[in-house]
Amino acid sequence: MFSNTEIGIDLGTANILVYTKNKGIVLNEPSVVAIDTETKTVLAVGAEAKSMIGKTPGKIVAIRPLKDGVIADYDVTTEMLKQIMKKAGKQLGFSIRKPSVVVCTPSGSTSVERRAIHDAVKNCGAKHVHLIEEPVAAAIGADLPVAEPVANVVVDIGGGTTEVAIISFGGVVSCHSIRIGGDQLDEDIVTYVRKKYNLLVGERTAEQIKIEIGYALVDHEELTMDVRGRDLVTGLPKTIQLRSNEIQQAMKESLSHILEAIRATLEDCPPELSGDIVDRGVILTGGGALLNGMQDWLSKEIVVPVHLAPNPLESVAIGTGRSLGVIHKLQKAAK
Repeated sequence: MFSNTEIGIDLGTANILVYTKNKGIVLNEPSVVAIDTETKTVLAVGAEAKSMIGKTPGKIVAIRPLKDGVIADYDVTTEMLKQIMKKAGKQLGFSIRKPSVVVCTPSGSTSVERRAIHDAVKNCGAKHVHLIEEPVAAAIGADLPVAEPVANVVVDIGGGTTEVAIISFGGVVSCHSIRIGGDQLDEDIVTYVRKKYNLLVGERTAEQIKIEIGYALVDHEELTMDVRGRDLVTGLPKTIQLRSNEIQQAMKESLSHILEAIRATLEDCPPELSGDIVDRGVILTGGGALLNGMQDWLSKEIVVPVHLAPNPLESVAIGTGRSLGVIHKLQKAAK
């Protein structure tokens, strides 16, 4: 009865989302797996595993099997996908048997990396596996007319990668993919706090700082936040107060790289499509698009309108699911 179930998976560095045509997004879990290192068994997946990061005994490790949008640990990713498919099946009220799956891949990924994603999903019992480029999926999810011969510019700032693409007539005209995303911004914050205050904070704390007082390079009313961590000099717990201007400076270099990628993509754009970009502007998707002031900063820097997708965090997953209907057209356009 359900042998031809169609599902779309956004296999992200930070989160995995599963989308079905009838129910929309049925699952949204962090891409984290908790493993017992002695027996190599998977103890928890998703939100449960994420809550264990940095808080587990020696033999249990919480890891992210995806790095920079591609598979870093093949076996663990396969196991994680199996668990995710099981959870999705429970949400849908049946076990997913032999579904057709569309998975998105970063546009800069190599054929080996694509093969790894394809095989990992196939090993979970999928009947057909189609791969779609992340920017195309993001554009479909953001309701852009990708099949028409007009320029659609998508900036997808994910956890591991930032993808900038100009899409026209169902295919990618010009694209730049850099391995800088939300995770890199968290890392910048950890490094800054360690250097400036001799305080060690975990990645979950860094993410919290970014969400609450992180700003793109725009003028803003200064915010402060109390942060707890371990003092590297005394080794004891310590609380400090951070200002949003400091965090802005800490993230400055990574944000500049994202801006460079956008500029480089726009420079590669054919002149016929440049006119469309001036009229239609750029669409921001991905979790990084939600950084305070991001939209204003980019529109000031590239002097074209910048719009936020209706659902930045879910755009890629929604697009992956919707593309099931048009995948054959898209594949023809891509050839």
